Amino acid sequence: MDAAAARVKQLREAKGVTLEVVFHDTGIHLARLEAGRANVTLSTLEAVCQYLGVSLAEFFSQGFEDLREELG
Repeated sequence: MDAAAARVKQLREAKGVTLEVVFHDTGIHLARLEAGRANVTLSTLEAVCQYLGVSLAEFFSQGFEDLREELG
């Protein structure tokens, strides 16, 4: 799993929502992204961030570097 996928999963779980709830609320299917089997477009990432209550800047700063280091 790459750092962006791990970060999306981290934020989603912190918000306490399931993949199904995200899909129901947004129409965005995150399962393939979180599993690292799909790439995300910037517009989709922006929509996911907005849903999860973080800006793109926060997404790529708070916690992202730690995930990158953990994933190698």
